[in-house]
Amino acid sequence: MKKTSIATVFAALATASMLSACSPKFDWRDYRSPDGQFSALFPGKPSRLTRDVDLDGTKVGLTMTASEAEGSTFAIGNALMPTQAQAEAALPAMKTALLNNIKGSVRSEKSASAASSTPAGTRQQSSLSIEATGTQQGKPTVLIARFIAQDKRIFQVVIIGDEKKLPREAIDTFMDSVKLE
Repeated sequence: MKKTSIATVFAALATASMLSACSPKFDWRDYRSPDGQFSALFPGKPSRLTRDVDLDGTKVGLTMTASEAEGSTFAIGNALMPTQAQAEAALPAMKTALLNNIKGSVRSEKSASAASSTPAGTRQQSSLSIEATGTQQGKPTVLIARFIAQDKRIFQVVIIGDEKKLPREAIDTFMDSVKLE
């Protein structure tokens, strides 16, 4: 498989989502990833696409699941990194790639780190959340994203679209619905 940028994966998913759009405005649907890594509410039936991407020198197969509503794309990407350290290092690389895609600037940013104990052992999680503005295809664009490293797995939870057509309720519904397994 050839190396692909995150921006190319998003463009392909947005096109697939628009072509398969058969739902009204925000027709929330419960979705569980086939690999059992996450569940979330998507505004319409999501499409899945896996491509090889380069995250700051580490090549991985990133699986993106996305749907489109009212001109905005709602997506969750996930991949397994070789080590936990590489998973954590991938967070700023994913952020930079998406900001470059919209020629964006960060409006707000927050990071967090936590460890939790499970019967299977200790689980480490780091996250980076941003809201950014920029342009896409010459139009003002907002990007809301959460990048998560959970042990060796990375996730990116993303909404990108026209801020004027994107109600805060839709942003909160999607972002709050995401559950990592």
